[in-house]
Amino acid sequence: MKIQKGDSVKIISGKHKGEYGKVFSIIKNKNQVLIKNINIKTKHIKPKQTEDKGYIKKIETPIHYSNIKLIKKTI
Repeated sequence: MKIQKGDSVKIISGKHKGEYGKVFSIIKNKNQVLIKNINIKTKHIKPKQTEDKGYIKKIETPIHYSNIKLIKKTI
């Protein structure tokens, strides 16, 4: 994969088409990347014990590398 951690990329297809972001993690075996503040999903967390409260957590989900275009490479 030509893309590395810290590179600036542009989303070229999908729900976030046309948006820019920075790669902060790569999943090599699935050919996917995690981009900061792009493709955010909400995850509802159940309480572990009876006195705990559940909460909603926002997490970034991976995007396949074929859906992004390299804009600026970090050295």
